[in-house]
Amino acid sequence: MGEHEAAARAWGEGDPTAALDPALAREVLTDGTLEIRGRIMPASNATYLAEAVEGDTMLPCVYKPIAGERPLWDFPHGTLAGREIAAFLVSSALGWDVVPLTVLREGPHGPGMAQVWCEPDTSVEAVDLCPEGDVPEGFLRVLDATDGDDRPVSLVHEDSDALRRMAVFDVLVNNADRKGGHVLAMPDGHRYGVDHGICFHEEHKLRTVLWGWAGQSLRPEDRTAVETLVQRLCDDERFERVLDELLTEDEVEALRRRCRRLLAKGRMPSPGGHWPSIPWPAF
Repeated sequence: MGEHEAAARAWGEGDPTAALDPALAREVLTDGTLEIRGRIMPASNATYLAEAVEGDTMLPCVYKPIAGERPLWDFPHGTLAGREIAAFLVSSALGWDVVPLTVLREGPHGPGMAQVWCEPDTSVEAVDLCPEGDVPEGFLRVLDATDGDDRPVSLVHEDSDALRRMAVFDVLVNNADRKGGHVLAMPDGHRYGVDHGICFHEEHKLRTVLWGWAGQSLRPEDRTAVETLVQRLCDDERFERVLDELLTEDEVEALRRRCRRLLAKGRMPSPGGHWPSIPWPAF
């Protein structure tokens, strides 16, 4: 990202909403003046580094206008921005804060998604490569492969509660692109997930680097969160109405089915052979 990454780090490390009242943070991100500071490259869709400013409050953010989206053959309905907002709403309904504050708003290039920029701790890698078989303490092995120099390596990720919650979240939203670079390791130990534009498909498309818990039983706290989401999906008319505006009817129904299926099976899924289980590239 070059100069834009440097500019982002000038805002400071961590989550800029942490010291703000949640209502104020949402108001600034939704209604503040959106000022573009640069374009994030490379990106397959138009993605801008921006600031939402209202009075004395400024929030660094990522702005992705709908007009800059490239349609995907296997996601022909709706918008990528709509899926990003839906992912944030599901994250909030679970009570897990997996996705940074995200809103749909007008911007310099038309309506689009605006998401608070959270600067991670660059000294920490929640998803990493290590020499084959040399899995660090506190990490889980996903698979063995060779790197660009034909050296045998293992893909690993940390065995943390925060990252496990993200793995459960990805199962529910059917995330087709959980790369290692889409996991932000925050300085306080929290883990944010970003780039959820290709989620919620009604067909199985889960592709993720977070397979370390495959086949393991759901924890009680996982089950409680998923049950809460199911209740919202079935009984909260406002929540359902908002999701219906962002996703197709089939996608919302598929979300309900995935929640119920996960609860019924009581364990994390394992990779199947009918669809690539790891995104490419993995980082």
